[in-house]
Amino acid sequence: MGDEKSMIVMASRDRESRDRELLIPVADATFYKVFRSWASKKFMTGCVILFPIAITFYITWWFIHFVDGFFSPIYAQLGIEIFGLGFVTSITFIFLVGVFMSSWLGASVLGLGEWFIKRMPFVRHIYNASKQISSAISPDQNTQAFKEVAIIRHPRIGEYAFGFITSSVTLQSYTGEEELCCVYVPTNHLYIGDIFLINTNDVIRPNLSVREGIGGMSMPQILSTLDSRLPLERSRSNRS
Repeated sequence: MGDEKSMIVMASRDRESRDRELLIPVADATFYKVFRSWASKKFMTGCVILFPIAITFYITWWFIHFVDGFFSPIYAQLGIEIFGLGFVTSITFIFLVGVFMSSWLGASVLGLGEWFIKRMPFVRHIYNASKQISSAISPDQNTQAFKEVAIIRHPRIGEYAFGFITSSVTLQSYTGEEELCCVYVPTNHLYIGDIFLINTNDVIRPNLSVREGIGGMSMPQILSTLDSRLPLERSRSNRS
């Protein structure tokens, strides 16, 4: 009896040792998968955090070198080599140009220059497109090409498109007058797009500035309209 009990105990121990040997590779593989998943998530988190910081520093550094290159050769000819001096000079020059062009004499010189540019066959199209884009973000409200950001139903029902209100026009017909908004909807580039004449009541005005609308990428999670009753009234009319 004692020999049988000892044999049973030894057999159970052998079985436990074999089971333990079989579980060790499974545990190692599970630990490797968990560690690899954890490491990849932390690595991607670091990339997501560092990517916009790196891009910001790179573009800022490139911009400083680009602007610094306008006047740094002049200082190099004079024997003055101070990093950033050309950048400061360029920023000061741009500021003085803005001050000069805000005066009556500067406006006259600018008008004369535009008169010559608009008579050049190919250059005038590039100048007009770039001027419209710069006018869209101009701090002068009187010269802004884009007045407001608009949302219109385009191209099908249930789909919406961002656009910019450039002006308003009154359409006169036998049935009466209809107020229309001229909405510019960009396509693949900001300076290329389509113009739509839409009834003022069908234009949704979100709580976005023109600069935020041009940015496009950084949209808030919730968009509210300037008159929140308009979308509700439209949805009720569509249901009825």
